[in-house]
Amino acid sequence: MGLLSSLASGANGKRKIGAGDAPRFDQRYTIYNRATWDPSMQEDRHKSYYGNHVFGDRSGYTLEDWAFAMACWNLERRFGHGSLAGNEDLTRWELPEDEVRKVSRLVPGEKWVVSDPAQMSKDVKRVTRFLGACLVGICRTDQRWVYSHRFHRITSQYESIEVPRDYQHAIVYAVEMDDKAIRTSPTYPAMAAAAKCYSDMVYVSGMLAHFIRTLGYRAIPCGNDTALSIPMAIEAGLGELGRHGQLITQEFGPRIRLAKVFTDLPLVPDKPIEFGVAEFCSTCRRCAENCPGQAISFGEPTTEGPSVSNNNGIYKWYINPERCFEFWCRNEGGVCGNCVRVCPFNKPSGWLHDGARFLARNAPWLDPLLLSPLLLRLDKLFGYGKRMSVEQFWGRA
Repeated sequence: MGLLSSLASGANGKRKIGAGDAPRFDQRYTIYNRATWDPSMQEDRHKSYYGNHVFGDRSGYTLEDWAFAMACWNLERRFGHGSLAGNEDLTRWELPEDEVRKVSRLVPGEKWVVSDPAQMSKDVKRVTRFLGACLVGICRTDQRWVYSHRFHRITSQYESIEVPRDYQHAIVYAVEMDDKAIRTSPTYPAMAAAAKCYSDMVYVSGMLAHFIRTLGYRAIPCGNDTALSIPMAIEAGLGELGRHGQLITQEFGPRIRLAKVFTDLPLVPDKPIEFGVAEFCSTCRRCAENCPGQAISFGEPTTEGPSVSNNNGIYKWYINPERCFEFWCRNEGGVCGNCVRVCPFNKPSGWLHDGARFLARNAPWLDPLLLSPLLLRLDKLFGYGKRMSVEQFWGRA
């Protein structure tokens, strides 16, 4: 079954966000990869993203701000490449048997006997959280979310990929982006919040895969590579799909990054959850109102996006990837997280917000109240989502 296809329509007959089917997506057509080979993405306004920069004294865009972001990227770019094609360094699909044996000391063919997959699932989740994940779930491997081809935008290597059928499950997890850094979006410190997550993902995926391999099983550690993370995260019960095209979780809203590890370890999958995101996003539109690239739809969900960089066939709100990327290029080579910053589901921890999250998890009948337009107006009134100055982030104000 496809993404929430079992929930294709509700009691009122309306189509569910996430229902539908989609062909396997070619990684070559992600917007970041297209910028390296697609002639329509080779204009001067695009080249600035991967080119050199001249740093001035503009707040949030100084060399110091840039250095902060690049420090956060370091582990990912040196040891993971999970934002590229994967299957390198800590995201390698397989290790030589002698290397695994040297560490695990297993006799060839020996495995940890999993007599209780449910308990093994709990153990895996505990390990994943211990390594640095803030959320973790398990889903069955749906081959439709695996990229049809991988593309390495640095080497231009392009090849078809297949996740073997005996990798029946995926451990999908989230790492939290720093709230204060994201609140400076769209500056370089906001980029640092995302970059640190990518480096964290390299560490967590690599170490989790090593745990599984040491038990005698196989694992494919991934970041953004190999497969689409958001539909897998939805099927693993981590959250719902929002208007801005990102996963919205109960605990952190969209202020997370996703990664996964495919494995043949016997596990028990989780179930998708619903807590009113689709209904709220249908009327909220704050992300669309605050998108500097005008890349987020104000309209109704559909099954087809405006670009070859969209994965069509799923009923949802589609963003315009070209507009989003073009703003990133104009933004002095930085990124943008405005849609994350202003999302009403994005709230820091505290007794009030934690209480609301508790009610959302345990009293779903209160969703119409907790996610009402009145609360949206109060959200704006109290200044949630307002941009923080970079001086305040650095402690200079």
